[in-house]
Amino acid sequence: MPHQPQLAESDSTESSGVTPDEQPTGAPAPKRSRRTRRILLITLLVLALLGAGGAVAAGLYVRSVEGSIPRVEAFGEVPEESRPVKVAQDAKNILILGSDTRDPANTSGSRSDTIIVAHLPKDRSSAQLVSIPRDTWVSVPKSKNGKHGGRNAKINAGYAWGGLPLMVQTVEKFTGVRIDHVAIVDFAGFKEIVDALGGVQVNVEESFTSTHSLLPGGRREFSKGPQTMDGAKALDYARERFAFKDGDFARIRHQQQVIRAILDKAASGGTLANPARLNSFVKASADAVSVDKTMSMLDLAMELRHLRSGNLTFITSPTQGTGNVGSESVVFANTEGAKKFYDAVRRDAVPEILKAATK
Repeated sequence: MPHQPQLAESDSTESSGVTPDEQPTGAPAPKRSRRTRRILLITLLVLALLGAGGAVAAGLYVRSVEGSIPRVEAFGEVPEESRPVKVAQDAKNILILGSDTRDPANTSGSRSDTIIVAHLPKDRSSAQLVSIPRDTWVSVPKSKNGKHGGRNAKINAGYAWGGLPLMVQTVEKFTGVRIDHVAIVDFAGFKEIVDALGGVQVNVEESFTSTHSLLPGGRREFSKGPQTMDGAKALDYARERFAFKDGDFARIRHQQQVIRAILDKAASGGTLANPARLNSFVKASADAVSVDKTMSMLDLAMELRHLRSGNLTFITSPTQGTGNVGSESVVFANTEGAKKFYDAVRRDAVPEILKAATK
């Protein structure tokens, strides 16, 4: 019988998957500047909405936004011989890595708190977003300098030990899915994005108290039920994990809720018909997004122009619950379940992917 999820661990060196004697040496620390990483998914889909408006003006606007997005090297140091073979040529898999650099509890820089594999089927009529818990216990390949990896660790140790290239290797080794593109975002960007939309509707699953709130005193009470949230409240909701027995699993669910709420509001007539609001929303989303050097936001926007939140499926990678490896609290993957699931992703077998999502 699987272990019951434990209380969320503190944001210590241990929780990031890095032991004290193996601190990152070459991994890039997040830049604390105007270009704070924000939600790439929102950018992609909002640009797609602009594409849905057709017209040359929309294309030109997307090009101007795309030109301002920083590019990162994600694949240059990934050995080709170690990578999975691309099976479904027309499907795309985007690795989205997120952190929360403004979370008061975040004391470690080079790591990824959120790991999502976004699968875009060949017909682009839907998207499946697969969240991999950051503490999933996996085999991490050797880093390029040979000083780290080559052993089992939490999956986000890949980023801490070798930056984006090692993280790509780690996710590809775990899933067997070839990653086509990479994006880095910061879920702290929820605040600006939600405020640009004028708030979003979220149904709170249970009453709780956030202990890392943006309110003075650092506490915010949430009551069960549907409610309108401004940016600060939505960020508190999506950030909190210590209030729940299932810790990061709850945070994953809440992040997914807020993403869907943002997309619903962005796609509403009130937003699309208001140029000032739409413009501020796109800028809040796109101003600081970082993507790999090969990703074309314009092409992707056109491919996804018909996609809406109702076509999105949020899935959590198959797990067996939590437990301990030595002194570390980890998430154990459901090895057999994950193998079957990611095989379906690799083959672009959408019905099988969706079936797994309902279990």
